[in-house]
Amino acid sequence: MNLIETNLVGVLETIISEEFGIEKEPGLVMLSIPNNAEMGDYSTNIAMRINKRVSKSPRDVAETIIARLDGHEMLVRVEVAGPGFINFFMKPEVLASVINTVIAAGPDYGRSNSGEGIRTLAEYVSANPTGQLHVGHARGAAWGDSLTRIMKFAGYDVLREYYVNDLGNQITMLSHSLYARYKQALGHQAELPEDGYHGEDIKQIAQDVIARVGDTWLDKPEAEWVPFFKEIGIEFELERIKKDLATFGVSFDSWVSEKSLYDEGRVERVLKDMRANGVTYELEGALWFRSTDYGDDKDRVLIKSDGSYTYLVPDIANHIYKLERGYNKLLNLWGGDHHGYIPRMNAALESFGYKDVMDVDIIQMVRLIENGVEVKMSKRTGNAVGLVDLVDDIGVDAARYFFTSRALQTPLDFDLGLARSKSNDNPVFYAQYAHARICSILRQADNVTPVEEIGLLVHPKEVELLKYINEFSSVVADAAKNRQVHKIPNYIQQLAALFHTFYGELKVNDPSNPELSNQRLNLLVATKITLSNALSLIGVSAPEQM
Repeated sequence: MNLIETNLVGVLETIISEEFGIEKEPGLVMLSIPNNAEMGDYSTNIAMRINKRVSKSPRDVAETIIARLDGHEMLVRVEVAGPGFINFFMKPEVLASVINTVIAAGPDYGRSNSGEGIRTLAEYVSANPTGQLHVGHARGAAWGDSLTRIMKFAGYDVLREYYVNDLGNQITMLSHSLYARYKQALGHQAELPEDGYHGEDIKQIAQDVIARVGDTWLDKPEAEWVPFFKEIGIEFELERIKKDLATFGVSFDSWVSEKSLYDEGRVERVLKDMRANGVTYELEGALWFRSTDYGDDKDRVLIKSDGSYTYLVPDIANHIYKLERGYNKLLNLWGGDHHGYIPRMNAALESFGYKDVMDVDIIQMVRLIENGVEVKMSKRTGNAVGLVDLVDDIGVDAARYFFTSRALQTPLDFDLGLARSKSNDNPVFYAQYAHARICSILRQADNVTPVEEIGLLVHPKEVELLKYINEFSSVVADAAKNRQVHKIPNYIQQLAALFHTFYGELKVNDPSNPELSNQRLNLLVATKITLSNALSLIGVSAPEQM
C-alpha cells in the first residue's frame, strides 16, 4: 500500500481494535478507489466483513467507525453508503502530499520493501547456443528482464541467470555443421548433416577458424576435431546471444553451463543422493525416479538402458545447485512445450526436501502480423524473424513495450504496423509522448518552485491524477508479487491518459493565478517522475523531446 492508504488503514485498525476488540489482521481492512468520484476518494467494506463477529448490522458497525473519525485531520468527511460501505473524502492537501513525496524520492519513487529481501533466482531465455535468438526468445527476454527489474524495485533480492545447454545432440550437430562448412571453405567436398545447421553464421564461424588456424583440422580424426568445433561454435554463438541481448537491454548476473555441472560432479552427486534416498529403482536396464510418489502422473527415466542420461538428470542437478547457493525461491520462464515438465521437476525437488520452492511461468507463442497477415520469415535472412531483425525494424522501446503489455500466458499477435506508427493508437508512442509533452511544458514554464503544502488542486482531473500517482508503489508491489509485468504498461497507459485529459481540460500555466499554476506544475513534475520510473521498469526510454 502507499503512504496515504497505509495511514488510513492504520487508523481503521486502531478503531476496530478499541471499539470491537478485533486485533490487527493482515488484509482485514481493504481500501478501494470508487469508480465514481462522488462516492469518495477511498472506500472500504470493513463493516460488512466484521459485522457477524461483533453481532451488529453492517450499518451500525459503519456508524460506530464514522463517529470515531469525526474531525480527523486527513478527512473532509466520511459517509455510509448502501448496506454498509464507508466512503472517505480526503482533504486536498492530504492527496496532494504525494507530489512532494514523489519529487523527494525522484528515481526511487515507487520503490518498496514489499519483497522483504526474498532471495530469488530467475532463469529465462536460456536458448541453445546454436543460432540466433528469435521473436519467441525476445518475448521471454523482455518479460524476464522487466520482471526482475520490478522485483528488485519491490525489495526482492534477485539473481538473473542464463542456463547454457552446451551438451547434447544439438551441440554435436553444430560441430559437424561447422566442420562441413570449414572443409567447403577450404575447397573440399563436404555434406552438411541432415539435422545440421544451415545458417549464414555457420559459414562465418568457419571463416574465422580458417583465419585462426588455417587448414590444421583437415586431416585430423573426428574424435579430435569434434571437441574443437564444439567449443569454437558455442563460443561464437554465445557471444552473439550476449550481444543481441545487450542490444535489447537485457543482461544476466550469472551464466551456468550444463557441461560445468558434469565437470564439477554435480550430476553424479544428484544421482548418488537420489539412490541413497530410495527414490529410484531399476527396471529393464534403466534407472527410474519414483516421481509419482510426489504428485507426477508417471515415473520418469533418469538413465536409459543404453547408459545415457535423460535431460531430467542435469536439470535436477541445475536446480539443486540453485538452491545450494542460498536462494529461497526459484523462478523459471519456459516455453509452452515445457508445460508437462513442471510436475516432474517439482517432484524431483520435493524428493530432496524442497517443496513449493519453484514457480514456472509459461511463455505462449508470438505471431508477427503485417497488414493482417502473419509474418514468418525475415526479409533480410530468409529465416525465422530474429530478435535483431525485430529491433532493426521497430526499435527496442516498441518491441519491449508490446511484449510486456500482454500477460505472458496469453498468445500474442504483434502488430508490426502499429508498433511502427507515430500516432496515439500506438501505446508506446502515446506513453512516451505524454512524458515528452510534460518536459516541454516544464521547459516553457518560467519557474517551478517547491511548495510545502499543496491545497489548491481540487478539480476532479487533478484529484484523479493525484490518486493514480499515489497508487504507483502498490501497483509495483502487486506486479512483483504476482509476476504480472503487464500491470506496469497498463498503469503507464492510464497515467498517460489521465495526464492528457488533465492537460486538455485545465490551463496549467496561468499568469493570472501564479500560486495555482505553480502547484499544477509541481503536479506535472510528479507525473513526469512517475511515468519515467514506470517506463524504466519495463526497459523503455522516457524521451524529453519527440
